[in-house]
Amino acid sequence: MSKYMKKEKRYMSNIINAIINLIEKPKFELKQYASSHNRANNMGEALEEYIKDLFADTVEETNLIQRNEKISGIFSYLGNQNNPPDSILRNGDAIEIKKIESNDSSLALNSSYPKAKLYSDSHMINRACRECENWEIKDMIYAVGVVNESNLKSLAFVYGEDYCAEKETYEQIKAVIKNGVENIGGVEFSNTKELGRVNRIDPLGITYLRVRGMWGIENPFNVFNYVFERNHSENFNFMCIINIEKYNSLDNKIQLEEMCNRIENLKITDVRIKNPNNPAQLKNAKLIKFIV
Repeated sequence: MSKYMKKEKRYMSNIINAIINLIEKPKFELKQYASSHNRANNMGEALEEYIKDLFADTVEETNLIQRNEKISGIFSYLGNQNNPPDSILRNGDAIEIKKIESNDSSLALNSSYPKAKLYSDSHMINRACRECENWEIKDMIYAVGVVNESNLKSLAFVYGEDYCAEKETYEQIKAVIKNGVENIGGVEFSNTKELGRVNRIDPLGITYLRVRGMWGIENPFNVFNYVFERNHSENFNFMCIINIEKYNSLDNKIQLEEMCNRIENLKITDVRIKNPNNPAQLKNAKLIKFIV
Protein backbone atom coordinates (compact mmCIF):
# COMPACT_ATOMS: atom_id res chain seq x y z
CA MET A 1 0.00 0.00 0.00
CA SER A 2 1.30 3.43 -0.92
CA LYS A 3 2.23 5.64 2.01
CA TYR A 4 0.04 8.32 0.41
CA MET A 5 -3.09 6.17 0.53
CA LYS A 6 -5.46 6.86 3.38
CA LYS A 7 -5.71 3.92 5.74
CA GLU A 8 -9.12 2.25 5.56
CA LYS A 9 -11.22 2.66 8.68
CA ARG A 10 -12.97 -0.51 9.78
CA TYR A 11 -16.07 -0.72 11.89
CA MET A 12 -18.22 -3.49 13.28
CA SER A 13 -21.91 -3.75 12.47
CA ASN A 14 -24.62 -6.31 13.01
CA ILE A 15 -28.38 -6.72 12.68
CA ILE A 16 -29.04 -4.68 15.84
CA ASN A 17 -27.26 -1.66 14.35
CA ALA A 18 -29.48 -1.90 11.29
CA ILE A 19 -32.66 -2.11 13.38
CA ILE A 20 -31.66 0.89 15.49
CA ASN A 21 -30.95 2.93 12.36
CA LEU A 22 -34.27 1.85 10.86
CA ILE A 23 -36.14 3.10 13.93
CA GLU A 24 -34.17 6.32 14.31
CA LYS A 25 -33.88 7.15 10.59
CA PRO A 26 -36.88 5.66 8.79
CA LYS A 27 -37.02 6.24 5.03
CA PHE A 28 -40.14 4.57 3.71
CA GLU A 29 -40.48 6.63 0.52
CA LEU A 30 -37.79 4.77 -1.38
CA LYS A 31 -38.08 6.67 -4.65
CA GLN A 32 -37.67 10.01 -2.93
CA TYR A 33 -34.86 8.62 -0.76
CA ALA A 34 -32.97 7.21 -3.73
CA SER A 35 -33.39 10.38 -5.78
CA SER A 36 -32.27 12.70 -3.00
CA HIS A 37 -29.16 10.58 -2.40
CA ASN A 38 -28.44 9.79 -6.07
CA ARG A 39 -28.16 6.10 -5.21
CA ALA A 40 -30.41 3.96 -7.41
CA ASN A 41 -32.27 3.72 -10.70
CA ASN A 42 -35.13 1.42 -9.64
CA MET A 43 -36.97 0.32 -6.51
CA GLY A 44 -35.04 -2.93 -6.20
CA GLU A 45 -31.76 -1.05 -6.19
CA ALA A 46 -33.23 1.59 -3.86
CA LEU A 47 -34.15 -1.10 -1.33
CA GLU A 48 -30.68 -2.61 -1.56
CA GLU A 49 -29.03 0.75 -1.01
CA TYR A 50 -31.29 1.54 1.94
CA ILE A 51 -30.52 -1.80 3.62
CA LYS A 52 -26.83 -1.20 3.00
CA ASP A 53 -27.14 2.24 4.60
CA LEU A 54 -28.96 0.82 7.62
CA PHE A 55 -26.08 -1.53 8.38
CA ALA A 56 -23.40 1.07 7.61
CA ASP A 57 -25.13 3.96 9.46
CA THR A 58 -25.02 6.04 6.28
CA VAL A 59 -28.76 6.68 5.83
CA GLU A 60 -28.28 10.44 6.10
CA GLU A 61 -24.80 10.60 4.57
CA THR A 62 -24.99 12.68 1.38
CA ASN A 63 -21.24 12.93 0.82
CA LEU A 64 -20.54 10.01 -1.50
CA ILE A 65 -16.83 9.91 -0.68
CA GLN A 66 -17.48 9.63 3.05
CA ARG A 67 -20.26 7.11 2.44
CA ASN A 68 -17.98 4.93 0.33
CA GLU A 69 -15.32 5.02 3.05
CA LYS A 70 -17.79 3.97 5.73
CA ILE A 71 -19.32 1.21 3.61
CA SER A 72 -15.86 -0.10 2.74
CA GLY A 73 -15.12 -0.34 6.45
CA ILE A 74 -18.40 -2.07 7.30
CA PHE A 75 -18.59 -4.58 4.44
CA SER A 76 -15.92 -6.99 3.28
CA TYR A 77 -17.92 -7.94 0.17
CA LEU A 78 -20.57 -6.34 -2.02
CA GLY A 79 -22.03 -8.67 -4.62
CA ASN A 80 -24.31 -8.61 -7.63
CA GLN A 81 -27.62 -10.11 -8.73
CA ASN A 82 -26.01 -13.18 -10.30
CA ASN A 83 -23.97 -14.31 -7.30
CA PRO A 84 -25.38 -14.50 -3.77
CA PRO A 85 -25.04 -13.02 -1.25
CA ASP A 86 -25.67 -9.31 -1.83
CA SER A 87 -23.15 -8.38 0.86
CA ILE A 88 -21.07 -9.61 3.77
CA LEU A 89 -20.50 -7.64 6.95
CA ARG A 90 -16.83 -7.52 7.84
CA ASN A 91 -16.23 -10.31 10.37
CA GLY A 92 -20.00 -10.72 10.48
CA ASP A 93 -23.07 -12.05 8.70
CA ALA A 94 -23.93 -12.40 5.03
CA ILE A 95 -27.00 -10.53 3.75
CA GLU A 96 -29.40 -11.40 0.94
CA ILE A 97 -31.90 -8.67 -0.01
CA LYS A 98 -35.16 -9.41 -1.79
CA LYS A 99 -37.88 -7.06 -3.03
CA ILE A 100 -41.45 -8.22 -3.53
CA GLU A 101 -44.37 -6.12 -4.73
CA SER A 102 -47.34 -7.72 -3.01
CA ASN A 103 -47.92 -8.87 0.55
CA ASP A 104 -48.11 -12.57 -0.27
CA SER A 105 -45.55 -12.86 -3.07
CA SER A 106 -42.92 -15.58 -2.86
CA LEU A 107 -39.20 -14.90 -3.20
CA ALA A 108 -37.57 -15.81 -6.50
CA LEU A 109 -34.15 -17.30 -5.74
CA ASN A 110 -33.48 -18.43 -9.33
CA SER A 111 -30.66 -20.99 -9.54
CA SER A 112 -29.64 -20.64 -5.89
CA TYR A 113 -31.49 -22.71 -3.31
CA PRO A 114 -32.37 -21.19 0.13
CA LYS A 115 -29.42 -20.93 2.50
CA ALA A 116 -29.50 -21.60 6.22
CA LYS A 117 -25.81 -20.71 6.24
CA LEU A 118 -23.33 -19.47 3.65
CA TYR A 119 -20.32 -21.74 3.03
CA SER A 120 -17.06 -20.60 1.49
CA ASP A 121 -16.78 -23.80 -0.55
CA SER A 122 -20.16 -23.28 -2.25
CA HIS A 123 -19.91 -23.27 -6.04
CA MET A 124 -22.69 -20.66 -6.11
CA ILE A 125 -20.44 -17.89 -4.80
CA ASN A 126 -17.67 -16.20 -6.75
CA ARG A 127 -13.99 -15.94 -6.01
CA ALA A 128 -14.19 -12.38 -4.68
CA CYS A 129 -16.76 -13.49 -2.10
CA ARG A 130 -14.75 -16.57 -1.17
CA GLU A 131 -11.58 -14.54 -0.64
CA CYS A 132 -13.03 -11.37 0.94
CA GLU A 133 -12.06 -12.66 4.40
CA ASN A 134 -10.57 -15.74 5.99
CA TRP A 135 -13.86 -17.55 6.57
CA GLU A 136 -15.63 -20.89 6.22
CA ILE A 137 -19.22 -20.38 7.40
CA LYS A 138 -21.35 -17.23 7.67
CA ASP A 139 -24.77 -16.75 9.21
CA MET A 140 -27.21 -15.56 6.55
CA ILE A 141 -29.67 -12.69 6.98
CA TYR A 142 -32.61 -12.48 4.59
CA ALA A 143 -33.87 -8.89 4.29
CA VAL A 144 -37.22 -8.90 2.51
CA GLY A 145 -39.03 -5.69 1.62
CA VAL A 146 -42.57 -5.25 0.32
CA VAL A 147 -42.48 -2.24 -2.01
CA ASN A 148 -45.76 -0.76 -3.21
CA GLU A 149 -45.00 1.55 -6.13
CA SER A 150 -42.32 3.75 -4.54
CA ASN A 151 -43.00 3.11 -0.85
CA LEU A 152 -41.54 0.51 1.50
CA LYS A 153 -44.61 -0.95 3.21
CA SER A 154 -43.11 -3.88 5.12
CA LEU A 155 -39.63 -5.14 5.94
CA ALA A 156 -38.52 -8.43 7.47
CA PHE A 157 -35.13 -9.53 8.78
CA VAL A 158 -34.80 -13.26 9.42
CA TYR A 159 -31.83 -15.57 9.77
CA GLY A 160 -31.49 -18.37 7.26
CA GLU A 161 -31.12 -21.00 9.99
CA ASP A 162 -34.57 -19.98 11.33
CA TYR A 163 -36.10 -19.81 7.85
CA CYS A 164 -34.52 -22.47 5.63
CA ALA A 165 -33.64 -26.14 5.96
CA GLU A 166 -30.04 -27.31 6.03
CA LYS A 167 -28.24 -27.43 2.67
CA GLU A 168 -28.42 -31.24 2.49
CA THR A 169 -32.20 -31.01 2.04
CA TYR A 170 -31.87 -28.97 -1.14
CA GLU A 171 -28.77 -30.66 -2.47
CA GLN A 172 -30.39 -34.09 -2.13
CA ILE A 173 -33.41 -33.21 -4.27
CA LYS A 174 -31.15 -31.42 -6.76
CA ALA A 175 -28.97 -34.55 -7.05
CA VAL A 176 -32.01 -36.80 -7.56
CA ILE A 177 -33.35 -34.60 -10.36
CA LYS A 178 -29.93 -34.19 -11.97
CA ASN A 179 -29.35 -37.94 -11.92
CA GLY A 180 -32.77 -38.58 -13.43
CA VAL A 181 -32.24 -36.06 -16.21
CA GLU A 182 -28.81 -37.41 -17.10
CA ASN A 183 -30.13 -40.97 -17.34
CA ILE A 184 -32.63 -40.13 -20.08
CA GLY A 185 -31.71 -42.26 -23.08
CA GLY A 186 -31.10 -41.09 -26.62
CA VAL A 187 -29.59 -37.68 -25.83
CA GLU A 188 -26.03 -36.45 -25.40
CA PHE A 189 -25.23 -34.80 -22.06
CA SER A 190 -22.15 -32.87 -20.94
CA ASN A 191 -20.85 -32.11 -17.47
CA THR A 192 -22.43 -29.03 -15.90
CA LYS A 193 -23.12 -27.50 -12.49
CA GLU A 194 -26.74 -27.04 -13.61
CA LEU A 195 -29.32 -29.83 -13.66
CA GLY A 196 -28.25 -30.84 -17.12
CA ARG A 197 -27.05 -29.78 -20.55
CA VAL A 198 -28.08 -31.61 -23.71
CA ASN A 199 -25.75 -31.17 -26.67
CA ARG A 200 -26.14 -31.68 -30.44
CA ILE A 201 -29.92 -31.51 -30.50
CA ASP A 202 -30.20 -30.60 -34.18
CA PRO A 203 -28.77 -32.38 -37.27
CA LEU A 204 -25.90 -29.89 -37.51
CA GLY A 205 -25.01 -30.50 -33.86
CA ILE A 206 -24.95 -26.80 -33.07
CA THR A 207 -27.91 -26.48 -30.70
CA TYR A 208 -27.84 -27.27 -26.99
CA LEU A 209 -30.39 -27.19 -24.16
CA ARG A 210 -29.61 -26.06 -20.60
CA VAL A 211 -31.74 -27.54 -17.82
CA ARG A 212 -31.79 -25.14 -14.88
CA GLY A 213 -33.44 -25.10 -11.50
CA MET A 214 -35.55 -22.07 -10.53
CA TRP A 215 -35.84 -22.01 -6.75
CA GLY A 216 -38.39 -20.04 -4.76
CA ILE A 217 -39.50 -19.76 -1.15
CA GLU A 218 -42.50 -18.27 0.66
CA ASN A 219 -41.84 -14.82 2.08
CA PRO A 220 -41.04 -14.54 5.81
CA PHE A 221 -44.30 -12.76 6.64
CA ASN A 222 -46.26 -15.80 5.48
CA VAL A 223 -43.82 -18.32 6.97
CA PHE A 224 -43.92 -16.70 10.43
CA ASN A 225 -47.56 -15.60 10.43
CA TYR A 226 -48.15 -17.69 13.56
CA VAL A 227 -46.00 -15.27 15.62
CA PHE A 228 -46.42 -11.98 13.71
CA GLU A 229 -49.36 -10.50 11.85
CA ARG A 230 -49.00 -7.31 9.85
CA ASN A 231 -51.32 -4.38 10.42
CA HIS A 232 -52.07 -3.29 6.87
CA SER A 233 -53.90 -0.18 8.04
CA GLU A 234 -50.58 1.27 9.21
CA ASN A 235 -47.95 2.83 6.98
CA PHE A 236 -45.11 0.44 7.79
CA ASN A 237 -44.58 -2.97 9.39
CA PHE A 238 -41.20 -4.30 10.49
CA MET A 239 -40.53 -7.82 11.75
CA CYS A 240 -37.27 -9.41 12.82
CA ILE A 241 -36.85 -12.94 14.18
CA ILE A 242 -33.59 -14.01 15.79
CA ASN A 243 -33.03 -17.38 17.43
CA ILE A 244 -32.06 -17.02 21.07
CA GLU A 245 -28.49 -18.28 20.64
CA LYS A 246 -27.76 -15.67 18.00
CA TYR A 247 -29.59 -12.95 19.92
CA ASN A 248 -27.58 -13.58 23.08
CA SER A 249 -24.34 -13.32 21.08
CA LEU A 250 -25.13 -9.73 20.01
CA ASP A 251 -23.41 -7.44 22.49
CA ASN A 252 -25.39 -4.31 21.54
CA LYS A 253 -28.84 -5.83 22.11
CA ILE A 254 -29.10 -3.90 25.40
CA GLN A 255 -29.20 -0.64 23.44
CA LEU A 256 -32.20 -1.87 21.45
CA GLU A 257 -33.93 -3.19 24.57
CA GLU A 258 -33.55 0.21 26.24
CA MET A 259 -35.16 1.86 23.21
CA CYS A 260 -38.31 -0.20 23.87
CA ASN A 261 -38.82 1.75 27.10
CA ARG A 262 -39.19 5.05 25.25
CA ILE A 263 -40.59 4.03 21.84
CA GLU A 264 -44.14 2.75 22.13
CA ASN A 265 -44.29 1.09 18.71
CA LEU A 266 -41.10 -0.95 19.26
CA LYS A 267 -41.59 -4.31 20.95
CA ILE A 268 -39.31 -7.27 21.72
CA THR A 269 -41.05 -10.47 22.77
CA ASP A 270 -40.13 -14.09 23.37
CA VAL A 271 -41.54 -16.50 20.80
CA ARG A 272 -41.23 -20.15 19.84
CA ILE A 273 -40.61 -20.84 16.17
CA LYS A 274 -40.61 -24.06 14.14
CA ASN A 275 -37.29 -25.73 13.44
CA PRO A 276 -37.00 -25.67 9.61
CA ASN A 277 -35.42 -29.13 9.66
CA ASN A 278 -38.07 -30.64 11.97
CA PRO A 279 -41.24 -28.57 12.56
CA ALA A 280 -42.18 -30.85 15.46
CA GLN A 281 -39.40 -29.11 17.39
CA LEU A 282 -39.76 -25.52 18.54
CA LYS A 283 -36.90 -23.08 18.97
CA ASN A 284 -36.71 -20.15 21.38
CA ALA A 285 -36.37 -16.85 19.58
CA LYS A 286 -36.85 -13.09 19.88
CA LEU A 287 -39.46 -11.27 17.82
CA ILE A 288 -38.67 -7.61 17.23
CA LYS A 289 -41.51 -5.60 15.74
CA PHE A 290 -41.93 -1.94 14.83
CA ILE A 291 -45.22 -0.72 13.35
CA VAL A 292 -45.92 2.91 12.49
